[in-house]
Amino acid sequence: MSAIPNLQSPNLSAYDPLPRILFADDFDRGLCGWTGLIGNYEHSLDSILPEYRDLRPPQLSNLSAWDTGTDGSLSGTYAMKLASRPQAGGFAVGIKRATFRKAGPIRLEAYFTFKPEASELLLSETDVRAVGVLFDLQSSDTLRGNGGERVMPHLRYLNALDGEFAGRWQFKRQREALQPIGDTGKVRSHFHLADEGWEDIPGGEQLLCYNEIATKQNWHYLRLDFDLAAMAFTGFQCNDRVFDVAAIEPMRMPAMANLWCMLNTVFFAETDRDKRAFLYLDSVVLSGEF
Repeated sequence: MSAIPNLQSPNLSAYDPLPRILFADDFDRGLCGWTGLIGNYEHSLDSILPEYRDLRPPQLSNLSAWDTGTDGSLSGTYAMKLASRPQAGGFAVGIKRATFRKAGPIRLEAYFTFKPEASELLLSETDVRAVGVLFDLQSSDTLRGNGGERVMPHLRYLNALDGEFAGRWQFKRQREALQPIGDTGKVRSHFHLADEGWEDIPGGEQLLCYNEIATKQNWHYLRLDFDLAAMAFTGFQCNDRVFDVAAIEPMRMPAMANLWCMLNTVFFAETDRDKRAFLYLDSVVLSGEF
């Protein structure tokens, strides 16, 4: 097994990476290349689709709370924090952009926790609508004109919807129509995180640990396996539950002109109330058979 450089040794044994590690991000070392997702534009920022105009970017957090002080992350001081605007349906999105050098199996692993902003003395367990993860991928230019495609595997944990607890994992294969941006014909966009089009993973109901008050959090393990050659899901696990991915499919569309070998990783959080939703990542490891 490849060693994970600079990742604290207690964290190393918490992961099961594939033979080659592309990145191992411990956020005690900073944001490690994670950034905000901004919509495509051309000539003017006014050309950004409305849904992209207020996505909140990632930040570092030591998980301070008004009643308990500073918790820190699972195995250090800082976590990557995604915090939405305090408006129902508001999103926060973090993305890391890379490319692949071989179309083979990849594995994403992370330790995460989520909660609403503790602005009320209530449990508030249905205030976060969803947290999720996705890849944004495109095949090699060797397939240009011969089956090349852009593929976006989406997964989310639907925690609540319109104040009602849901507690289930979902995937998304439907997509909005691509819209031209500007007038050169080089840029298009679509808002792929919209609440429409999500489907339940068969057997995807899961009760996660949500502690008794809104300032407490417990960390969860996540593993997502995907095959870049077949462009298909091969595995998904959260905590002790391993889900059957045979029936779930990624979002697909024709390849785009400038995105060959793209391997982007995205995490997101959405709030269900006019209150901020928080998603924290202690650390993230992406490995594969490259």
